[in-house]
Amino acid sequence: MKRLKKFLGVTLIASLFITTLSGFDSVEKKDKIVDKILWQHGGELPAQKGYKKNIGTAGVLYGKIDNYIIVGGGANFPEKSVLEGGAKKTYPDIYLLKKDDNNNLQVIDHQQLPFEIAYGSSVTTDKGVYYIGGSTNVDNANDITLFTQNNGKIEYKKVGELPFTISDGVAVENNNILYVGFGKQDGKPSNRFIAYDLEDNFVKELNTINDNSVRNQAVAQVLDDNIYLFSGGGDTIFTDGYKYDIIKNSWEKVAPVSIDDKEISLYGASSIKLNNEEMLVIGGFDKTIYDNAVKNLNTLKGKELEDFRNVYFKLDPYEYNWNKEILIYNSNSNSWRSIGKIPFDAPCGAGLVQLNDTIISINGEIKPGVRTNSIYVGNIN
Repeated sequence: MKRLKKFLGVTLIASLFITTLSGFDSVEKKDKIVDKILWQHGGELPAQKGYKKNIGTAGVLYGKIDNYIIVGGGANFPEKSVLEGGAKKTYPDIYLLKKDDNNNLQVIDHQQLPFEIAYGSSVTTDKGVYYIGGSTNVDNANDITLFTQNNGKIEYKKVGELPFTISDGVAVENNNILYVGFGKQDGKPSNRFIAYDLEDNFVKELNTINDNSVRNQAVAQVLDDNIYLFSGGGDTIFTDGYKYDIIKNSWEKVAPVSIDDKEISLYGASSIKLNNEEMLVIGGFDKTIYDNAVKNLNTLKGKELEDFRNVYFKLDPYEYNWNKEILIYNSNSNSWRSIGKIPFDAPCGAGLVQLNDTIISINGEIKPGVRTNSIYVGNIN
């Protein structure tokens, strides 16, 4: 831990005690009151075609189609680590999963898209899962693709195009309209925010957050017919929150992400909508460590930079202090609460899906450049 004090300028307090029972406050899910989440290992994804093993990916496509889960794409470093100068690889592989009675995820279908995908936005709807942008192929980086299934086989079709390419952004759906923005657009940080009508493919420019902030990998959900957006970042991380009033086309600040007066970053986190008033979030980089690392990686030179890299990228996952709290935001009370901690390494860029009374966390990054290949299933009895 002394190396953190020397190179990061912060002190971390890590808990070595973990439990498979998460949850101390109650969560209302439809007509049920949930006061705990019981986690278990739910399997691993098979190797991408042409590879012997799936080492896990981050920035994946994910969502629910009927009683199936779709996941795929994403990025990792299969040959060399970040410290060794390894190249990031993205994938075209997509999987359809079904949960068995033992909460294990079984692969029902495995296909390859004609292009690779990673760090797009996934939106689950009654029609299927929309995937927006997120491709290293420039011809597909502004696509809106709808994924469905037919008798356990994945089907997909392009249903529209954005007026810009996008990755690391946010997207939600309300009344058959996609609301898309932030992240990297046409390869550059942007706060541009649009509405895309899925019926007539009409694009409308919307008002945005006018603070010139870079908000990559924020989290967003529709609650009470308004859009709530939290955190995100670029060279620095934000822990604030905003509500977008769809009718008024206006933004206003809401409660920052905070538990016990401690603000928490959700940069890189994943979220699901629990009900009309609540969203659940897992993951997120630590603001202090991230901001300091970005500063050092961008400003240090020569041996100082080499020494910092050799320490920073060799830390254990827990030393990065990524968010392990299972957080719930309530739009009625405009407040956050924690229902416990996940008993596994905090993932960023993971898939997060609710399937009936379970929450499934799929892969994700667990430290800079390193992914997990695990799937975890949480029972929200």
